[in-house]
Amino acid sequence: MTSVHIDIVSDIACPWCAIGYARLEKALQSLQGEVEASVEWHAFELNPDPNQVAEPILPALSKKYGRSEQEMEQAQAQMMEIAVQLGLNFDKMQQRYTCNTFDAHRLLKWAHQFGKQTALKQVLFEAYFGNAEDVSKHSVLLNCVEKAGLDSAEANQILTSGQYQAEVRADEQRYQQAGITAVPAFIINQKYVINGAQESEVLAQTLQQISRETEERG
Repeated sequence: MTSVHIDIVSDIACPWCAIGYARLEKALQSLQGEVEASVEWHAFELNPDPNQVAEPILPALSKKYGRSEQEMEQAQAQMMEIAVQLGLNFDKMQQRYTCNTFDAHRLLKWAHQFGKQTALKQVLFEAYFGNAEDVSKHSVLLNCVEKAGLDSAEANQILTSGQYQAEVRADEQRYQQAGITAVPAFIINQKYVINGAQESEVLAQTLQQISRETEERG
């Protein structure tokens, strides 16, 4: 059994990040008894302006990528099909609005000490893509915290203070300086980078190769 550490740079507002992690889980399940992994999540903001007015997602994406709303709707529908096959709830993906995720990233930093980062991240993905909830709202975030099995009173103290702001900013700066410009990015053992939501089979093969190289180096 080889142990690997995976740093995942991602945003809650990124559908490919949810898909990418689900594919990683599937890859790790196929490698049970061969490779075990610890995971840590790191911040990336697709909509970093906290004062941005929330927009319906389809016209916002159309404007961002210079494509028609119909094209964006088709692209979103394809992602929804992929998500369903992976057991993800993307039911209201096309009803969501753009939103800032900075406070959510602060809570994810806090959740790390309890071993609850992944649980919280998955609940946040479902809130945003499955229920079209505004994950910049503190009420929504506190509900997600409770669903992930964390203390909502402590989370509320964090949200109403400046706690973990510096840590999130440092995280973002670190990975930007390392050349991460798009998410998801999976960094294995702080050395190997896998960009994008690769298929489970590709992830499994890559992890196997890395584990073999790790064993050979002793």
